[in-house]
Amino acid sequence: MTIALALDFGGTKVEGALVDDTGTVLDGTRFRQPTGGQSTSEQLAASVDAVLSSVLAVVPAGEELIGAGIGSAGPITVRGGLVSPLNVPAWRDYPLLAQVEAALGGVPARLRMDGLCITLAEHWVGAAQGYDNVMGMIVSTGIGGGLILDGVTVPGPTGNAGHIGHIEVGGFDVRCKCGGIGCVEAIASGPRSVEWARSHGWTGHTGEELAASYAAGDETAIAAVERAGRAIGQAIASATSLNDLEIVAIGGGFSHVSPDLFDVIRSAIAERDTFAFVTKVKVVPSALSGDGPLIGAAALVHRPELVP
Repeated sequence: MTIALALDFGGTKVEGALVDDTGTVLDGTRFRQPTGGQSTSEQLAASVDAVLSSVLAVVPAGEELIGAGIGSAGPITVRGGLVSPLNVPAWRDYPLLAQVEAALGGVPARLRMDGLCITLAEHWVGAAQGYDNVMGMIVSTGIGGGLILDGVTVPGPTGNAGHIGHIEVGGFDVRCKCGGIGCVEAIASGPRSVEWARSHGWTGHTGEELAASYAAGDETAIAAVERAGRAIGQAIASATSLNDLEIVAIGGGFSHVSPDLFDVIRSAIAERDTFAFVTKVKVVPSALSGDGPLIGAAALVHRPELVP
């Protein structure tokens, strides 16, 4: 057995764990700390250090880390090891790779966007096993994605290829934090869906409450979920038109708002009914629950042949 340290940095938390070469998160090695848009750079760095320290303290006796994989919300700059998560404004061109390498004392580390990591995880041990043209998606605080085409990841020159959250979709006049208008993240992420529902009279505050209201038949909650699903479906249809995808696996907290979300997504894609190469794409929930981002980060180490 070989072991890699996996680190996942996102808009609400940073999480770390040990993952073996079968894609299994080792019991008792998973730790997390808060991040968030209101955190200072120093607080964010301290959260990362605390997670790394906790994970390193539970490396099994006699085992040695072969490397560390880091998945981060984007955008990132791979060549400099820098991260600028859109929903974490305190970090712009922050040297996360260097911080991790310093904490690991010589263990090699690799950085990629979290969407690419989730794609690697689904391709390795998740819902996209057996497919070579894959998009993985995260629908949570933000919306991210990554691509495997012809069996190899496609990170692009900066590491941001596949960032589907910033594809603009038609019919939505909404300004995104990135500067675009109608980006799917600005419409269908958990916080923006909650924001839209509240602007239409719903009184809850969280994605979990929106899910409960949806299940109870609240009309505004139903409209919010349908709105999100349509935007995601339009974005996937566009991405499939561009890349001839076979399967899209979607994880992240807000993807669980209702199973009906996936029906809405599929219906939006089906409208491209004269393009069989688009409507053929399968859209499925992640098969990895909350482990996907960590497994994918570890895949940067355990499956290096897929990561240029």
